[in-house]
Formats: sequence, structure tokens, C-alpha cells
Amino acid sequence: MSIVFLRTLILYVLVICGMRLMGKRQIGEMQPSELVVAIMISDLASIPVQATGIPILSGIIPILTLVVAEIIVSYAALRSRRARGVISGRPNVVIENGQLNFEEMEKIRMNVDDLIEELRLANCSKIKDVKIAVVETNGKLSVEQK
Repeated sequence: MSIVFLRTLILYVLVICGMRLMGKRQIGEMQPSELVVAIMISDLASIPVQATGIPILSGIIPILTLVVAEIIVSYAALRSRRARGVISGRPNVVIENGQLNFEEMEKIRMNVDDLIEELRLANCSKIKDVKIAVVETNGKLSVEQK
């Protein structure tokens, strides 16, 4: 029982430190790669906690590997516009000068109802009042009204 407790604490501290090293984003602000790494880390940490027959290093090494890989990928995205586009994607302009851009909406699989809902959340009631609306790489809608 005390071994499970200690292993859990060790992995808890490791996961918290790893997530802090990766950045201070909230779940809704994470890039897809960051979210995938967070999910994988939580899964990797649960295995040695549940199976005490597995050495704790079998959980620690993959977690540290993912954290280091994510930090390297983040620096690559920071330094290179091309890498940033591949890793994080590009923003999509869905409204320009009050006109819907259906081609961009189709690319990101966004329907008109979803877009109108996001506009309401941005305190904009009419599409024609929008100068530009962009779905950012983190999935949030940025709206500039006329």
C-alpha cells in the first residue's frame, strides 16, 4: 500500500513538473500537439501507479521523453514560421467584410450555426457587422467588428 502511495506521489510530481516545463497554457488554449502530449503523459503515468510489478522508470523515462520532445517542438515552432505552420496550423479567415468564407469554413468543418454561436459569444449579433473573423490555431474565434 505504501509503495503505491509513493509511486503515485513521485509520478504526480513528475507530471506536474513536466506540464510546467511545457508551458502555462490552459486546456482550451493548448495547441493540438500539446493536448496530445498531455493525454499521453497522463496515460503513461497511470500504468506504473496501477501495476506495482512494473518498474517506476518504465513510466518516468517515456514521460521525460515526451516532455523533452514537446519542448524541442515548441522551440522549433518559435524559431521557424514553416515549423509553426506544420505543428500548430494556420488561422482561418471565416468572415471578411461581412461575407462568409464557406471554403475556409468547410476546411475546418465549421457550420454556420456554430459560427453564429461564436459570434454571439463575441458580442456580435450580425455577420454583416463583422470586418474580419478568424478561427485561431487554438480553435477560438477572433472577431473585429466594422
